[in-house]
Amino acid sequence: MPDTTPDPSTVLPALPPLSAQAERLIELGVHETAGLSADEIRGFAAETDGEGALLAVRPDRAPASALAPLLRRDGKPGFVVVDMPDVDAFSPCGVELPDTPLYVVTGLDRGDHMTNWSPDEALPALTKEDRTPLLLTEGVHWVLQQPEALERNRCFMTIGSRLRKADGSLDARTPAIWISNGTGRDGRERRNAPKVGWCWWNNRHTWLGFASTTGRGA
Repeated sequence: MPDTTPDPSTVLPALPPLSAQAERLIELGVHETAGLSADEIRGFAAETDGEGALLAVRPDRAPASALAPLLRRDGKPGFVVVDMPDVDAFSPCGVELPDTPLYVVTGLDRGDHMTNWSPDEALPALTKEDRTPLLLTEGVHWVLQQPEALERNRCFMTIGSRLRKADGSLDARTPAIWISNGTGRDGRERRNAPKVGWCWWNNRHTWLGFASTTGRGA
């Protein structure tokens, strides 16, 4: 198994204050998607102690299919890969969310030290560290608020979201956020665009870490 020591050179700057994150979501129209007023977003941010935390909307109020196109890189919008039409069916798995439309995610880590791990290897390691993997929507929220969180060769998986099949088993696909090379069905016009896609549960990728958190609260 690869080295688990975090690389200090990959530490990202602090997130904007919650008040600024709230304004960003309002500017993008996320409050309307979630059925919330701008004042509700602002009020939550003002009343919540969340220094260094990420402001997130529950996925059942603002799904990945609505959030991904709001991402931008090199002026290009984000997108969901064509072979993931069921992206919104990937729901929290082993992750408890606050029973509120808005919540905060604390202690974010991109998991660069876990590149070249498989999800099957990463999940127990995160659990041992008292961390839980990010949901796909949380990962998109992170990049919306801090675009530099998504870098070439330092992208990340969000294995807190899984798809449960009709027979009760988990789909082998696991969601991830990375940067398109503009090849294949992505199309050349999408080169360098933020991309929501998937990888297999037992596969390793040298350019994908495992984003995680120390906790969630409202």
